[in-house]
Amino acid sequence: MAGRLDALDLSLRLSRAQEAKRLAAAQTRLVWLRLSLGGQIGDEPKLGPPLCVVFEGWDASGKGGCIKRLTAPLDPRHVRVKSYAAPTYDEKRHHFLWRFWPALPGWGGMAVLDRSWYGRVLVERVEGYATEEQWQRAYDEICEFEGTLVAEGMIMVKFWLHLSEEEQLKRFERRAQDPLKRWKLTDEDWRNRDSRPAYEAAVEDMLARTDTPHAPWCLVEGDSKRWARVKVVETVAAAIEDGLRERGLPVPEQPPGPVPQLHK
Repeated sequence: MAGRLDALDLSLRLSRAQEAKRLAAAQTRLVWLRLSLGGQIGDEPKLGPPLCVVFEGWDASGKGGCIKRLTAPLDPRHVRVKSYAAPTYDEKRHHFLWRFWPALPGWGGMAVLDRSWYGRVLVERVEGYATEEQWQRAYDEICEFEGTLVAEGMIMVKFWLHLSEEEQLKRFERRAQDPLKRWKLTDEDWRNRDSRPAYEAAVEDMLARTDTPHAPWCLVEGDSKRWARVKVVETVAAAIEDGLRERGLPVPEQPPGPVPQLHK
């Protein structure tokens, strides 16, 4: 049966000019919203709710490029980027969610997570690093975990970057030929590609069981990097505005003036 991934239109594209215009506008809005959340602007500045942006997706789906466009215009003192790999020996001694708590933002803060607790129901499920009882139980644990964070005020944005098998292979091959990017491509990446059907089933289960009203998934069409980058930044800006309204907080108006050309 077709799932949510099959319904995505991976042919969506933006021209270079379209990307530049929309990205600059979205980044400008994001900077203003981020300063507001951090209590840096306004007639009576005060800390806003924490913002957590979670990135999941296929290998070579463009997570790094999207994170770069999301954080580049922001003051590095106002955002934390944390990347997660396999848990260490010590981390395995604790509940699987334990290692993620230190990176979570407090009021006025922002964190961007490059992979997350969803590893339990993705790679750990498919590769057998977690028992079936553990990863089946994890769906409810994750939903309760995210629900607790949102109930305390957190704005949570979750992205799955989707990529076709054909485009992924092209990116793998380009990486293999580029001495400056070859380090990104590992034997594990190729093995994961061979297990794609199992991963697709795991992703569909993840989307079905952890897409909640308080922490919904945003699926990003990733075959075009330009489209994906713009969609991510625009989505985060919109999520902040919606989150402020839902919490009864004012949404700051954008100051008048031309849209500056921000660093990309």
